[in-house]
Amino acid sequence: MDLAELKKEYVIAQELGIDASYGRILTVIDFGNVDYWFEEDRQDADNTAIPDDAKLTINLQKLKEFTSLFSEHVRFYYGHDPQNDSLRFIMAAKNIFGKSRVFTKPIQKVRHHLKADEIPTNTRTTFADATGIYIQLPKCNFDVEIAVDTIRLKEQYDTLALFSSDADFLSLARYLRKNDRKVILFKGGHITSDLRRETDKIVNAQNIKRHIVQIKKRKPGARPGSANR
Repeated sequence: MDLAELKKEYVIAQELGIDASYGRILTVIDFGNVDYWFEEDRQDADNTAIPDDAKLTINLQKLKEFTSLFSEHVRFYYGHDPQNDSLRFIMAAKNIFGKSRVFTKPIQKVRHHLKADEIPTNTRTTFADATGIYIQLPKCNFDVEIAVDTIRLKEQYDTLALFSSDADFLSLARYLRKNDRKVILFKGGHITSDLRRETDKIVNAQNIKRHIVQIKKRKPGARPGSANR
């Protein structure tokens, strides 16, 4: 057995606790959710402080290699913004995960009017209208697409590995378990107690940080802990 196989067996059995009972695993990555998992972190996976001019981000190649340890079929969902370079990011994702495994649609911009106490700490570009100062928040949910695809493909897997903390997937998890499928939830931050009850295994994002993140320089002027997008 080579080093790669040993690593695979160790991660699956010891770190994730995934045994043969989970069978064939389909991994679905709701990247709009995953992308924010580590934005407030000020330490790397070894608990070493990150410089103030740096941040943790998801490394797509590492994410693909990690999910491939336990899943042969990985699907990646993420919106694109025609007004910036996110199409380049989508192309990179397709190159890594495969063109037929990456699903995208245009991001919608939602106005969020800032309260007086939010203005000094805001790092996003601001706009103004008759109501006041606002920022544009990107919104692009894939709840419906992910639910339809996972139900449509349910004969091709025994377990769904879902990378998301979105409570909107509660009904999907409940449906799959009623249809003899298992659900592994990879989550960052809080999840509802209802969603927790409808999963067979929960993996905290902090426990897989070393496998999927990279350290990047922040854009000039961005403060630690900000999204910096």
